[in-house]
Amino acid sequence: METVTNAQRFELAMREVVEPVRRYLARRTDAATADDVLSETLVVLWRRIDDLPDDAIAWSIGVARLQLANAERAQRRQRRLFARIATIDPPRSVADHADSDTGYIRDAIAKLRPAEAEVVRLSAWDGLDLEQIATALGISVNAATIRLHRARKKLRDEFGKSSALPGHTAVKEGEHA
Repeated sequence: METVTNAQRFELAMREVVEPVRRYLARRTDAATADDVLSETLVVLWRRIDDLPDDAIAWSIGVARLQLANAERAQRRQRRLFARIATIDPPRSVADHADSDTGYIRDAIAKLRPAEAEVVRLSAWDGLDLEQIATALGISVNAATIRLHRARKKLRDEFGKSSALPGHTAVKEGEHA
C-alpha cells in the first residue's frame, strides 16, 4: 500500500479548489486582489493540509472568504491613510472614477444584509449547495437554509417593487395590458 505524502495531498486538493476559489473571488473583488487572496488561501491549505475535510472546495471558499475580508480591511486602512495624506498634501489632479451600472440584480443584492447577500452569491454565483454554503460560512446547514430563504424572499419583494424590470409590465387584475 502506497502512502500519500502531504505534498501529493496538497497538489490533489489544489487542483480541485483553484478554479472554484478563483471564480468565487473574481465575482467579489478586482483581479489583483483575487490573485493575492487565492495565493493566501493556498498557503493556508498547505499549512492545514491535515485539517482538510472531504469537501475541500467549500472549506477553501470559507478560507478565501476570511482572507478576502483581511485584504479588504487592509485596503480600507490604506484608503484612510491616503485620505489623510491627501488632506495634508492634496494631489494636483484627481481622476473621477464613477461606478458603472451594475444592473438591477446587483442593485437588489446590494440592498440585502451582507450575510444574506453572501449566501445568495454562494448559491447562485458559485453553485454551492446548502451544506457547502454552511461549511464556507462556518454556520449550520439550518442557519444557511433560513438565511437563503429569507434572502430569496427579500429579493422577490425587491423585484416586485421595481416597475423597471426588463420584460415585465405590471397589470392589475381586471385591466388589459
